[in-house]
Amino acid sequence: MPDALPDPFTGLLVRFAGELRAAGLAVGSGDVLVYCSALSRLDPSDLVDLYWAGRTTLLNRHDDIGRYDKVFRQFFLGAEGPDEVPALMLRASAQAQGALAIPSTEPGDSGEEDDAVLGWMASDVEALKHKSFTACTPEELAALRRIIARIRLTPPRRRTRRSTAARTGTRPDPRRTVRESMRMHGEPARLYWRRRKVRLRPLVLILDISGSMADYSRSLLQFAHSAKRSAGRVEVFCFGTRLTRVTGAMECRRPDEALERAARAAFDWDGGTRIGDSLDAFVRGWAHRGLCRGGIVVICSDGLDRGDPAVLAAALERLSRLCHRLVWLNPHKGDDPSFRPSTLGMMVAAPHIDLLLSGHDLASLEKLAALLPGLN
Repeated sequence: MPDALPDPFTGLLVRFAGELRAAGLAVGSGDVLVYCSALSRLDPSDLVDLYWAGRTTLLNRHDDIGRYDKVFRQFFLGAEGPDEVPALMLRASAQAQGALAIPSTEPGDSGEEDDAVLGWMASDVEALKHKSFTACTPEELAALRRIIARIRLTPPRRRTRRSTAARTGTRPDPRRTVRESMRMHGEPARLYWRRRKVRLRPLVLILDISGSMADYSRSLLQFAHSAKRSAGRVEVFCFGTRLTRVTGAMECRRPDEALERAARAAFDWDGGTRIGDSLDAFVRGWAHRGLCRGGIVVICSDGLDRGDPAVLAAALERLSRLCHRLVWLNPHKGDDPSFRPSTLGMMVAAPHIDLLLSGHDLASLEKLAALLPGLN
């Protein structure tokens, strides 16, 4: 990459910063220099690099993202000057389509946000969501991972034994009622109430990273990273021939760095598969300590187990009693609603599973995110 941007690019970026200032954003000269320096190490003719370099270096407040997107769209895609946009040779690739696409699992109004922010048709992104990870090109996988990074998971809630003050309810609060009555010198006061506290259920993701899951493991780990960053009580484990806890690696803000740390922690990546032994290790080492008590456990595997089926059956039987719901993602299921398990591991696991999904494409992961809050 060049050490410095050509003069036409530099002038274009300075004019873009001026448009941001005119829109009310606090963009200083130092910010513009950092923007130019960042693009000198990227590809300034790539719309994705152009957008994210500016959003990273020119914005200081989350509330400014909307105005930044509007100015970026008007300046680079709707500029009146005929020499500006052609000079950039912007690439409208699938990666660019996925860079700003907002998945349907995001809370809030969908409306215009469901379209590609930079003007591409949302139907193209929707078609990409239904494309299997195994059939995607590296560029399409990069686009999908950008969308996965924006998925927000909301685990179901449960009522705890503790209670808290409430405006209305069925359980009176005698202590508060008497306390308020004493403040009024014994005069009758209003009746106060209490209700049970509500908290999120724990979410545990156990991901198969063996060789048979090589086409899906990276995307599933990216999904686990998004889950960890969006929900509070999330634990992530990987297994091939042994179980590895990678929750600490998922704490990294950057997905690529989180996946790299997880790969270093799990030495059996793309190796053999021992589902029964790995789940048995999870039950004995973690589940019995209360890690998944009252929680949702999601196992992502194709069911190709090389271990003893009796060990798998015993581990799943204990795990199903310890957790609230047991969900299994099997990429071999695909979009077939009449799917029946054909591998020995899946046939052993079937009686203990509460919900079976595919997990072979982005749409199935979004389906899991949509169903998750209702698994009470």
